[in-house]
Amino acid sequence: MATSAVKVYGWAISPFVSRALLALEEAGVDYELVPMSRQAGDHHRPEHLARNPFGKVPVLEDGDLTLFESHAIARHVLRKHKPELLGTGNLEQAALVDVWFEVEAHQLSPLAIAIVVECIFTPFLGRERNQAVVDENVEKLKKVLEVYEARLSKSKYLAGDFLSVADLSHFTIMHCFMATEYAALVDALPHVSAWWEGLAARPAAKKVAEFMPVGTAGASKKHD
Repeated sequence: MATSAVKVYGWAISPFVSRALLALEEAGVDYELVPMSRQAGDHHRPEHLARNPFGKVPVLEDGDLTLFESHAIARHVLRKHKPELLGTGNLEQAALVDVWFEVEAHQLSPLAIAIVVECIFTPFLGRERNQAVVDENVEKLKKVLEVYEARLSKSKYLAGDFLSVADLSHFTIMHCFMATEYAALVDALPHVSAWWEGLAARPAAKKVAEFMPVGTAGASKKHD
């Protein structure tokens, strides 16, 4: 069997790696996930540093092109294979996609990631959960989600009445967040909840979720 021309390097449970995988799945692109081990330090080995000098995952190889940074990878994949998810062809739509893509990266994800790290991943990091960090970021996230609720009360999706990468980019970190005991923050907001359920029901999202078996780990580790 011929190997895929598209390769993704990393560990799929990472929401950053899985963001790249989700873009590939949505675009219907065949790819090979090249497994790596964080524990073994694979990302610091010379062969990986040659792909990404910052020693991070994911890395995507598309023929002779090598890319890192999950947002850039998602943009590239969709620009090449499914540009309608970038709002391509309509300047106003494309601009709104860019705005909410940036909102995810700078307003929502840092808060959600901080909560997820403390609630789910601290055992793997060899330390105890810092509840003060959780509490601080939960309060900030509540305010951000109120902005999302207001936006989604006016349109089905973040950039308008069309699905875009701005929506899809939320899926992998939100999948992890919804496995914590703070999922009620989303459930309490009807428009955000409906938006989230729609994202999670997509076939590509369901497939990528299989790579991220976080389950209800967060709730079971509430006060470890």
